[in-house]
Amino acid sequence: MNEPGSIRLVNARVIDGTGAAPLTDAEVVAVDGRLVHVGTRREHVPDEQRSLRTVDVGGRTVLPGFFDCHVHAALSLEEGLVAQFADAGSYTTLKTARRLRDTLAAGVTTIRDLGGLDHGFKRALEDGLLTGPRVKLAVGVISPTGGHVDSVLPNGQSPRAQLGGRMAYVADTDEQVLTAVRELVRSGADVIKVCTTGGVSSPTDQPDDLGVTEDQVALIRAELDRHSGRRRIAAHAQGAAGILAAVRGGVDSVEHGYAISDECIELMLEKGTFLVPTLSSALRVPDPKLVPPYLYEKKVRWSEIAREHVSKALRAGVNVALGTDAGVCPHGRNLLELAHMVELGMTPGDAIVAGTRHSARLLGVDDELGTLEVGKIADLVVVAPDPLADISVLADPDTVELVVKAGEVVKDTAELATGGPDNVAA
Repeated sequence: MNEPGSIRLVNARVIDGTGAAPLTDAEVVAVDGRLVHVGTRREHVPDEQRSLRTVDVGGRTVLPGFFDCHVHAALSLEEGLVAQFADAGSYTTLKTARRLRDTLAAGVTTIRDLGGLDHGFKRALEDGLLTGPRVKLAVGVISPTGGHVDSVLPNGQSPRAQLGGRMAYVADTDEQVLTAVRELVRSGADVIKVCTTGGVSSPTDQPDDLGVTEDQVALIRAELDRHSGRRRIAAHAQGAAGILAAVRGGVDSVEHGYAISDECIELMLEKGTFLVPTLSSALRVPDPKLVPPYLYEKKVRWSEIAREHVSKALRAGVNVALGTDAGVCPHGRNLLELAHMVELGMTPGDAIVAGTRHSARLLGVDDELGTLEVGKIADLVVVAPDPLADISVLADPDTVELVVKAGEVVKDTAELATGGPDNVAA
């Protein structure tokens, strides 16, 4: 029986996202979108579960749906800045829809978009008008004049103005910062993103310049605490001084953290602050023909800084969540981030936990997502290779053969669930 949101996988090897050892000859059952059994294969299956669509995955590995806690689905530097300025708004929207589909097909069932998507995309995904991951939104980004999201060039022109919408919230005074926060909350933001440093891609500042201040971060925290429902604060923070300002002010996550120092690491361990290192972007130097010279020059320098410093944070045991900065790096290859984490010192098992359980904790959805445990939403990813033996296999979206979101099959390239009787077990 093919009931909506219900599926039974057998002959599986389960990595459940908790950090526990894999479970072999396992069975995973979802009913009405939620997990009702994760464990060894049973001889006696309840009649109501036996009648479900039952799929023999042939010893493949079943993992939780992955997270990407730092994406920009509406952007793509790979396509070139000129193309994005020239595209009509409707065409940009359709390209964004394709990126969301590609992200889901890569095995990422939940994203946090940190600037670019508006609430309409979230609603369309929830209502089934678009195919893609579930999403948490920042909507826009706050920085001071001349800071990371102020795209005005020295000549006074702003190329980003042609993109439409509102991503940049330029705010200098405390009052302006609080007004920006209130506007973002009104616009449907789940998380407030601030820039406590400059950045690599911004034209008039540097990654170790200071931006939104420690006191202003604390003001934002106090403002958000006035509202029902906890909203997180994410800080674009690349230089060490700005990382310290962000953590001391009370952010939930440091995004990038390229020059993270021993002092930063100690404070983040003390406060439990998450690091989202975006190594897919940090370690990648783009084609100089696709980006302005200032961006290319900064990227070469700061990639080496990130490699040296972020590896210290990973080895020290800072809380890490998976985020790629997709949009700055290619979309649809999100799980390459896991291989970069391992390259800089994490074990494959710890990298998987970072991309599942820890990411769910950062987003405040760990009671529903992030691990394969009874009662949680049935987001599943199935791959043939063993990712604990070679984590890099997850970087290729073609390796991800089956994706299940809330119990519904959304990708099945090997026809495991739809290929006929050879794929179906009793």
